[in-house]
Amino acid sequence: MKIGVLSDTHDNLANLLAVLEICREQQIDTVIHCGDLTGLEMVSHFVGFRTIFTYGNMDHVSGAIKKRFEKLGKDNYAGLVFTGALGGVPIAATHSHIEGKLMDLVSSQRYKWVFHGHTHLKRDEIIHGVRIVNPGALGGLGKEPRSFCIANLLSEDVEFIRI
Repeated sequence: MKIGVLSDTHDNLANLLAVLEICREQQIDTVIHCGDLTGLEMVSHFVGFRTIFTYGNMDHVSGAIKKRFEKLGKDNYAGLVFTGALGGVPIAATHSHIEGKLMDLVSSQRYKWVFHGHTHLKRDEIIHGVRIVNPGALGGLGKEPRSFCIANLLSEDVEFIRI
């Protein structure tokens, strides 16, 4: 099962649209956004995708964002931390701005994958047998070139794509 993983959009509509188009071309129907979408109007562009969204420190209208995602689809999720399974694979997602939350998820060893954002830096490593992935950032501070990733939860492949 391939999913799109993105984070830290910070209202960069052009990059968000580019990522969602790549996901459509790759026939990806589930995306995880690890926070800092920022603007409420950005939510409407996720139509047609099952979206898992975790609030970031810049998502000040989190209640309105949650309602918009829920209107787009009954399987959508918006909250601080997502825990569940996709394609039978246990995963978790968070923005990682809450101190200790990321490592709590990893240390629990209940998830095969933990996705996060916040740092604006790509990451792909294994700790305690848990795959930790940060897709990089689509907007905001430019610590690295803009990127997102496509993760295949079953084959365990991760491809970082520069935008």
